[in-house]
Amino acid sequence: MHCPYCSHPESRVTDSRTVEYGIRRRRECGQCGLRFTTYERVQSTALLVAKQDGRREEFYREKLTTGIVKACAKRPVPLREIEKVVEDIESELQQLGHAEIPATSLGEMVMERLRRLDRVAYVRFASVYRDFQDIESFEQVVKDLREDTEQLSLMEGVPPSTQNRGRRVRRRGRAPSISQNLGKDGNTGGSQYE
Repeated sequence: MHCPYCSHPESRVTDSRTVEYGIRRRRECGQCGLRFTTYERVQSTALLVAKQDGRREEFYREKLTTGIVKACAKRPVPLREIEKVVEDIESELQQLGHAEIPATSLGEMVMERLRRLDRVAYVRFASVYRDFQDIESFEQVVKDLREDTEQLSLMEGVPPSTQNRGRRVRRRGRAPSISQNLGKDGNTGGSQYE
């Protein structure tokens, strides 16, 4: 295991603990003496993702994580929550027991979890995943989110107006522009599984 600080190839394990998805090991570099943490997971048989164009690609946890991180960019979503979403999806895929999963199913799993985690990240991911061809498709996703929020607030007995406290208030009837939610490079994030 190479040290992430000095790239020395030797380190010693100072502590090992079992965690819900594998083993957590604390290591100490043999050269610089700094400590770092590694995680080990049991790798099951390779899972293939069936793309819409007929191609098959091996499932990569890192690729899934990257897509979710891009969707959550500049949002108040802790990295631990993103890791939990990835672990949850990976666990569900393993429980299905299939050697192959359609990319559409994987995308829906991500969108379902992002919808609960962060609405802006959900819209970003959906805009790339569903490849909106017109503004009406985008507006429909936003409208569905608003209806879900109103239904939840009615079920909880809390008026919708009190749930929006602390959030940015729209001025003069105009909605914030889409560009306010874009990164510096103009990307909205989304999925690499299309």
